[in-house]
Amino acid sequence: MAVFTSKHDRVGKDSGAGRRFGAAKVSSVTKMWAIHNDTMTYELLDQGFISIGWDEIGDLRNIGNSRDDIKASVSSAYPDIKPGAVPVWAGTLLRFRDGMQAGDIVVAPFKPDSTLNIGTITSDYYFESQADTHRHRRRIEWKKVGLSRTVFSQSALYEIGSVLTVFGVKRHHSEFLAALTSSTADPVVIARTVDAVSSPEDDVIDEPRAERVHRQTKDFVLEQLTRSISPREFEEFTAAVLRTLGYQARVTQYSADGGIDVIAHRDPLGVEPPLIKVQCKQRTSTVGAPEVGQLIGTLASDELGLFVTLGTYSREALSIERQRRGLRLVGGEELVELVISNYEELSPTWRARIPLRKVYVVDESADL
Repeated sequence: MAVFTSKHDRVGKDSGAGRRFGAAKVSSVTKMWAIHNDTMTYELLDQGFISIGWDEIGDLRNIGNSRDDIKASVSSAYPDIKPGAVPVWAGTLLRFRDGMQAGDIVVAPFKPDSTLNIGTITSDYYFESQADTHRHRRRIEWKKVGLSRTVFSQSALYEIGSVLTVFGVKRHHSEFLAALTSSTADPVVIARTVDAVSSPEDDVIDEPRAERVHRQTKDFVLEQLTRSISPREFEEFTAAVLRTLGYQARVTQYSADGGIDVIAHRDPLGVEPPLIKVQCKQRTSTVGAPEVGQLIGTLASDELGLFVTLGTYSREALSIERQRRGLRLVGGEELVELVISNYEELSPTWRARIPLRKVYVVDESADL
């Protein structure tokens, strides 16, 4: 499978952007776990829990304590499972039931907007029989929600990108702990709580699977757009991306622009409707409804609005998008996907600023 990767990186190795944190010296006896949940979304935050699937197995408290007991239950509940997957699934279930303990810290990548949430487990394992899915659960108190991936080093992000569903965080425990205990999400402040000297042990060695390489590449692009270009250049870059999509786009005057940073249109001269007014925010925080409302206030009846940010949008802002025709909100994750999908259409100048190359890696989703 062909994917893009940074020209500065070797697959599976830390990039220069990841040198901000390095080997950590902050220590704690508290265990730290990472958990992937690609099925559930905001209910995890609203109701305060973490969960995993394999519901057909039933309440894990009714199964014996040994790994063999769990493996037997997996094989019984899923008779068509590949033999090699049985110990992997059993290990995940065992870690979730017995390995995790109240008080442990959990780092949870949040799929809807690709941010990270960090919290503390507050309950033993329980089986939510009334739930439609993901009935294996634990209560959690979320301490930090919506952390941008740019807060963390590339090697830390690579560690929590494991293909496993539940696993211990070991190599970058202190980095995530620093983010949890810090009063700010500023990576410079967080870096002061860990040893900022890189060591060879920080390099996370893993198989260059397609999904992980793609995620690492997206993190690199987001890092470049956040730290390597100015706000004015971000407006120019947004216009460049729109051109790769077939639009004519021009950047407005930098000051006194009335909140509109880019004007885009389909016809060569920009005299035929609809005209698209674009507001750009080069930041990784959350854009709220008031800012989206300001963009709407600039639109005439026959004009469209586009908001582009490197961060995310509040639920209220997304609700406005759903209700208002002709309004589009593009967050950092979607913008990065547009960049990668249309990378070869970007000008050489921008490709030099965000150096990527196409490589072939193992596509683990393929049915070999």
